[in-house]
Amino acid sequence: MSDINTMSVNAIRVLAADAVQKAKSGHPGLPLGSAAVAYELWAKHMNHNPADPDWPNRDRFILSGGHGSTLLYSLLHLFGYGLTKEDLMQFRQLDSLTPGHPEYRHTKGVEATTGPLGAGMGMAVGMAMAEAHLAAKFNREGYPVVDHYTYVLGGDGCMMEGISSEAFSLAGTLGLDKLIVFYDSNKISIEGSTDIAFTEDVKKRFEAFGFQTLVVEDGNNLEEIGKAIEEAKADKSRPTMITVKTQIGYGCPAKQGKASAHGEPLGEDNVKALKENVGWPSNEPFFVPDEVYANYKAIAEDKAKVEEAWNKMFAEYCAKYPELKKAWDEEFDLDVAKPLIDDADFWTYEDKPEATRNLSGVVLNRLKDKVPNLIGGAADLSPSTKTYMKDMGDFSKEDYSGRNLHFGVRELAMAAIGNGMTLHGLRAFVSTFFVFSDYVKPMARLSALMRIPTTYVLTHDSIGVGEDGPTHEPIEQLAMLRSMPNFHVFRPADATETIAAWYSAVTSKETPTALVLTRQNLPQLAGSSKEALKGAYVLEDSSKEVPDAILIASGSEVSLAMEAKAALAKEGVDVRVVSMPCMDIFEEQSEEYKESILPKNIRARVAVEALGDFGWGKYVGLDGKTVTMKGFGASAPANTLFEKFGFTVENVVSTVKSVL
Repeated sequence: MSDINTMSVNAIRVLAADAVQKAKSGHPGLPLGSAAVAYELWAKHMNHNPADPDWPNRDRFILSGGHGSTLLYSLLHLFGYGLTKEDLMQFRQLDSLTPGHPEYRHTKGVEATTGPLGAGMGMAVGMAMAEAHLAAKFNREGYPVVDHYTYVLGGDGCMMEGISSEAFSLAGTLGLDKLIVFYDSNKISIEGSTDIAFTEDVKKRFEAFGFQTLVVEDGNNLEEIGKAIEEAKADKSRPTMITVKTQIGYGCPAKQGKASAHGEPLGEDNVKALKENVGWPSNEPFFVPDEVYANYKAIAEDKAKVEEAWNKMFAEYCAKYPELKKAWDEEFDLDVAKPLIDDADFWTYEDKPEATRNLSGVVLNRLKDKVPNLIGGAADLSPSTKTYMKDMGDFSKEDYSGRNLHFGVRELAMAAIGNGMTLHGLRAFVSTFFVFSDYVKPMARLSALMRIPTTYVLTHDSIGVGEDGPTHEPIEQLAMLRSMPNFHVFRPADATETIAAWYSAVTSKETPTALVLTRQNLPQLAGSSKEALKGAYVLEDSSKEVPDAILIASGSEVSLAMEAKAALAKEGVDVRVVSMPCMDIFEEQSEEYKESILPKNIRARVAVEALGDFGWGKYVGLDGKTVTMKGFGASAPANTLFEKFGFTVENVVSTVKSVL
């Protein structure tokens, strides 16, 4: 290594160690061990422009081992992304730009929120798939307007997590040659040597997935690292996994190679020893020599020239292919679906009983031509979840232009991949049975945290699944998803509400949406309307100025509530029926609107939903009751189950009477 390169690598180490030490909290081990890999990649091989972090054709870098966030923050500071030395000094402090794990939208240059190990690996696969799709769609001879790599760095923990195997198995199948994975192999985890729980040959696993596998024996040898990166780029048919053998806590004599380097500050004496050991010219915290800053600045200026050349090419491309320029603008227009609110054809439906999963499939196939970047699929369930877009082709190794994705039976990776594609600018949807949202949840939570509008199509939504029995009948999952901040859960009752749910999903800019849909047929409801976009509305009111009671329901139980209303009317009880397809959006409405739907003075309330009752208390109050599931389901025809568990007109009527 030349002296300036050595110092530039060590600047990353020193800043990372100082930040963790000042915070008295953090993970110095990964940044110290992987500093050389990060520097070589960012300085010599990765196309990025600190002056324009959102340049469309930049290479993406995801730190899957998000606990090593000071590695990324040091890079962003040194390369001039706007992260100041003072920001580094505020590492892990309230409202700082340097939280404990990297957060998308919060810190410029952070491509994805990472922290749960392996999540970044799945999102990287999604980004690589998005790049391949957009390249197939937009590139023309002599104009590779989409031509960039996705790099992801993670350690033993990321490789242990099942999500990485799910995601990389698919990446190998798809031959994503623009995906390059760095495996920071230091053989240490929190509990000690990885030998206590992880002795497999990771390289062989990746070979089985269909990856090119390379090994860098010395994680501090920039030349060796650079050679491996170029070799990875040279393979045009496979993704590449580069095992980089490193030492956790490298450079700190007392901590190097030890588990104690992973997740605690080095200690002031050890930080001092680190600086002496690497020949750092000052023991002053956060000190970086001017010549190191100058080196990073010169590199950044060179990187800007790469974007300048691309901008010139893109301008020529737009002039030569005006129709593609128009398509490009529509592809990344977040408001492209907004006019559908007034499109009568979009809101039409056949007046016949239909499962909301089927209706969703109809809506999806209307949307495919209106939302050109809509892309997605299912975890091997599209015939059941009705998530196949006709005439849109299948995304495959042979044809990346297809918009139908086949994830295989990989729910967790599917959700992460969907997030990666959304982060890249596509409007991705993923799908499985609702009960398997348990497998999806960690990545759905990241969608909400990152404020990205990934859509989750979750079908077979209650005991209505029937014969498949309790393993396939969701009970508590609706409450689980509803409990998440910044996450919209729609359970539509008919065609109009299903259309509204999709409209909300494809016009959302910062909130993910789950569409929770039935297997069984439901009637079309005369009073349903676009008011569903407010989360809840009066489907049919009482004829009295003050209703005797309010019935609240969602999805398949709304029609049951309507039948109960008719039966109650015959007994002189006049109730209001409120359809509540989305609690989350209802909560976003004004207090005046909420009061108009659920007036506080009407305390006789009953909620009806063929899932768990958790969460309904705030709407039915102390005086109200629920007709809901109190335990798990059973295996029998759906109609038998609805009767067994009390989802009958008679039971709803008697429950309403009991609260009057």
